[in-house]
Amino acid sequence: MKPHDMGTLFDECAHTRTTVRLDRPFDIAPERGTVYPVAGLAELVRDAAGWLSETGVRPGDRVAIVKRNHWDYDLLACAAARLGAVAAKLSGHLPDDTLEVLLKRLDAAVVVTDRPSLRGDRVLPIDGFAAATPPEPHRRHADEPLLICHTSGTTGTPKLVVHTTRTIIDRLARPEAVRWPVLGVRRDDVLGNASAYAHGRTFCWTASALCLAPREIVVLSEPASAERVFGRHRPTVIEALPSTFVRWRPLAHSPENPFRRVRRFVSTYDAVHPPVIRTMLNATRRKRPLWMEGWGQSETGPLSFRFFTRRSVRATRDIGRPLPGLARLRAVDPETMERVPRGTPGILLARTRARCVAYVGEQDRWEHKAHGSWWNTGDLGVVSRTGAVTLLDREVDSVPGLSCLSVEDAIEDRLPAIAECVVLSAVGRAPIPVVVTDTGLEPARWRAAVADLPPMGEPVTLTWDEVPRTGTGKVRRLELLERLTGTAATNGSGRWT
Repeated sequence: MKPHDMGTLFDECAHTRTTVRLDRPFDIAPERGTVYPVAGLAELVRDAAGWLSETGVRPGDRVAIVKRNHWDYDLLACAAARLGAVAAKLSGHLPDDTLEVLLKRLDAAVVVTDRPSLRGDRVLPIDGFAAATPPEPHRRHADEPLLICHTSGTTGTPKLVVHTTRTIIDRLARPEAVRWPVLGVRRDDVLGNASAYAHGRTFCWTASALCLAPREIVVLSEPASAERVFGRHRPTVIEALPSTFVRWRPLAHSPENPFRRVRRFVSTYDAVHPPVIRTMLNATRRKRPLWMEGWGQSETGPLSFRFFTRRSVRATRDIGRPLPGLARLRAVDPETMERVPRGTPGILLARTRARCVAYVGEQDRWEHKAHGSWWNTGDLGVVSRTGAVTLLDREVDSVPGLSCLSVEDAIEDRLPAIAECVVLSAVGRAPIPVVVTDTGLEPARWRAAVADLPPMGEPVTLTWDEVPRTGTGKVRRLELLERLTGTAATNGSGRWT
């Protein structure tokens, strides 16, 4: 089965035998427990659609959702889609001032929230959820807006990305809902997910996961739930945030290790450094586990994939090749926008049929990044003669003559005891390495680890909680740079952030 109408997705999949397990009850239905058949989820979506309808939500309206992290973000988005409305998923991690800017741009008919600071006639508190009978499902054209999600916001106020049924469902979720040999989800799989459900990726995942109908779907709203929930219902396929895999490294080494049955790990959103991949692949008892890492953006969906086995994990920023038939990549000169020769660094442009159609309230910014059918990713990279792509850095975070990502890979590979390393670009001074650790850093080990690397400043050590992060766990590099130096000025121009 392939996804088509997100408003009736759960109804169409209600006949499947999939059991869904949660680490805690949904915020919109705390009394309904943590175990659902898909038919029970379909009922909850219909109840939510009725609730929204009774508040006056009509076709074409925008429904903003901002709350604690959980999969009911996507159930609410499907409920809005059933009414012909457009859900805008906003992370509960957003600061009040940022949220105020985004809500002003959205001008939503209703704001569904658990945030006490939000007040007004259009605010619908989640704890006031009441089941109601919805109207008949509204059918929309495939090119009408379906979902609004926001970018990670590592470099400032997030952008509000508009996707249609054609861009995010037909061209992203449908290919993912195929039972591909080796890589595909099987009917006997236990599919685990620990993500940031305010983002567009999980909406696409929801569509494909339900249609693939695995034996179980196990959803975590918090990484800390893994030992308890995955320990009882051991996943065979896991998708999680890069920052979540980092937090799971101690658990993977522990006697309670709940990752023993995993045959495939899936990571999106951000770069994952080799020690993390190596730890997770070694945690499973499967003979040939596979790590699949996708690179892409909220605006485009995945653009390329790379795969690792236990033997192939190495420090590299090779991000694989573009998805055949779905995406193309080229490197161009940042000044002239002319294509550069293969093997030469440049700004990466992507061409994909899944490109978003707008930025809410910032359409001029969208047009600045669109070059005909090509999209400026804002990333620096190299396309090899064989078509393989190496990611160097975000242009805004770049340092002349150095790849921050590659240096981070090398340092984490050589100092596996640290949780994370972040190299910051700073105008007028050497790059600043920030080492995230709860146990401190031995100066001698540091000197040995960086002896053959490009010159950098003295390392700054911080704990995990001291590092500013987005809702997906990405480091807010500019905010961290300003905190350490008093300015957020980098060597990059930031023209395409």
